Amino acid sequence: MTPPTDTTRRALLRTLPALPVALAGAGCASPPREAEPRRFDDHVGAMFAEYWPLHPEAAFAAGHYALADRLRIPDRSTRDAERAFLHRQLRALQGFDPAALPVAQRLDLAVLRQRFESSLWQLDTFKPWQWQPSAANVAGTLARQLETAYAPLDERLRHLSARLWQVRDFYAAARAGFDQPTLVHTDLAIGQHRGALATVLGPRIEAAVAASTLGGTDRALVRDSAATARAAVEEHLRFLTELRTRLAAGGARSFRIGSALYEQKFRHDIQSGGSAGELVARAQREKDWLLGEMDRLARELWPKVVGTAEPQPADRLRRIGRVIDALSHDHARPEAFVDAVRAQIPALARFVAERDLLDQDLAKPLVVREMPPHQRGTAAANIQPPGPLDPGAPTYYNVAPPTAMPPDRAESFLREYNHWMLQLLNIHEAIPGHYTQLVHSNKSPSLVKTLFRNGAMTEGWAVYGERMMLEAGWGGGAPEIWLTWMKWNLRSVCNTLLDHAVHTGGMSEAEATALLVDEAFQSQAEAADKWRRVTQTQVQLTSYFAGYSEIMSLRDEHKARLGKAFDLKAFHNRFLSYGSVPVRLIREAMNGGAG
Repeated sequence: MTPPTDTTRRALLRTLPALPVALAGAGCASPPREAEPRRFDDHVGAMFAEYWPLHPEAAFAAGHYALADRLRIPDRSTRDAERAFLHRQLRALQGFDPAALPVAQRLDLAVLRQRFESSLWQLDTFKPWQWQPSAANVAGTLARQLETAYAPLDERLRHLSARLWQVRDFYAAARAGFDQPTLVHTDLAIGQHRGALATVLGPRIEAAVAASTLGGTDRALVRDSAATARAAVEEHLRFLTELRTRLAAGGARSFRIGSALYEQKFRHDIQSGGSAGELVARAQREKDWLLGEMDRLARELWPKVVGTAEPQPADRLRRIGRVIDALSHDHARPEAFVDAVRAQIPALARFVAERDLLDQDLAKPLVVREMPPHQRGTAAANIQPPGPLDPGAPTYYNVAPPTAMPPDRAESFLREYNHWMLQLLNIHEAIPGHYTQLVHSNKSPSLVKTLFRNGAMTEGWAVYGERMMLEAGWGGGAPEIWLTWMKWNLRSVCNTLLDHAVHTGGMSEAEATALLVDEAFQSQAEAADKWRRVTQTQVQLTSYFAGYSEIMSLRDEHKARLGKAFDLKAFHNRFLSYGSVPVRLIREAMNGGAG
């Protein structure tokens, strides 16, 4: 199947709202086998026609701009409508015969079932809107609207204004849904909303109005809507601050979700087919192997980076840690950190092309920038890709600037993301990691595979890309880069051990810090950030090792089966062609001879 062009995608999008929604539940008792693929396509089109109005922010992020003037109000009626949609969809999907569908559609069918079952579990069991105030935040969608040139500026400002008028209702509904929130998610919400007031709802809107050709009345409406939205966020921030005071005095919910919920969330989020306990056991074995290899490299590097005057300690953790500490002093200055990230991207692209590792499309713009304040507080960097329905829009590589940190914390941060580690961060986030994978994903002919991303596949690919690049010769095979990669990979492994132990075993912050600093050689700043992250998220930290180990296993299977006929580039391109679906489903397709 030939992937649709950008023009074709936009034409398809324009037809979606006109598709008969009744098809979402329609079907005949025994459709002819040759009719099943067309019937499934019709159903998917109708499903999206019903899905977009329920999720206008997701529609905008996907590049569907017809609903750019709407916000999803998080009240009970919205959740009831979502629940009815999910039940209707799951019933309809039962009416399709997988054996009568080609492989690509069988994957879509599996992805849709998993996504809708997971969403129903979120609604009826997990209920994050009750205890995670940080889940209610309009800043992200408003910022995306300001920076996406999907229409002339005047039109975009009118859409933005319509959304801004809805902000007060959004936060009133969010507050009505709160039920014994956690302290950590309340703190996160406070910090991010302060950032939103300083940026998204601050001078950026006024600058956009000033650059427009709107008339006086329309300008006044935009400014009034912005002022009303800003007042609503300020009101919400006051509420959150008062709420935090009450929660700190007692009554806050624990951020730990417990064993039963954890195993359920792992099944829904990771979708590997295995259990969380099985992944933890695999991670422990990987940790033991990594430490053995790291010790070997530390012994080799000691005379070069530490010197012969200082004797090597007998304890292997101290020996490895001392070598890593010596390497960490080579890092960028705080004010040059984002520029150092930006400068390395072209070299990564050239290397991938020279080694012919996979197909690239460097025409898709990648913009390295400081992470917007409303996104800060969880990770050091992230990728914000365009939607598959507007693939020409830029991908933003957001980097948290250490200049905003106190000097001692900035130094700890920079020693963690030193000269060697920064290369791996850029591989992971950009090329051939998230940026490259998502460019491939956006070219998939299936919106289902592209939109409903599996986190373990996307994070697993980024982790796999680090090792693949070193195997191909990035860094010249230097023991320094390999030792740093092992430390970086040990972080993915320990993410799994940490996340499971914190949420199911009651691991304390002191115990977590000991694991991360003493056994995974992370800086105090990184350990503090990781503790905050593990308290704010659940299961997500396991996605890195889960996906990476599945991809490595799949590659090993294909190498063993094909022998000398194995082609690494062909493997990568084929793997990425399936979109962002669970690795388990990609394995089934590739091992079954699917094209």
